[in-house]
Amino acid sequence: MPAKPETTPKAPLERLRLDKWLWAARLYKTRALAAEEVDLGRVAVNGQPAKPGRELKPGDSLTLRQGPVQRELRVLGLSAMRGPAPMAQALYAETPESLAAREAAAARRRMGVEPADSLAHGRPTKRDRRQLADWQRWSASSEDLG
Repeated sequence: MPAKPETTPKAPLERLRLDKWLWAARLYKTRALAAEEVDLGRVAVNGQPAKPGRELKPGDSLTLRQGPVQRELRVLGLSAMRGPAPMAQALYAETPESLAAREAAAARRRMGVEPADSLAHGRPTKRDRRQLADWQRWSASSEDLG
């Protein structure tokens, strides 16, 4: 009978590809999307533009732009596997300035303009139609004057 291979606990990772870490930390839904965002220049490591294959190590600082929001993170740990959200959030720490900026951006979005207020043209509302009808009822036409 062959002997079972000995299962030794894996040593913690010392380095990991940037795109793989972004995916494992649940910052992007797929690894391909993470690599694309890095290629587009939306991710910087330690203040330098990065490539998807750049190796991360604990202690590195990341700056990434997700939509209108700029996030600043510090790498606390590495994981090559995508796990549950609490485990993924333990891989990084967001700076207090970044958290405050994200909350301010969310508040600005919530307090944004009403989409109907920005319509200058288009189909009139019920109120607009009533005002138009009142104006046409009381305005003098050229036929009445002549």
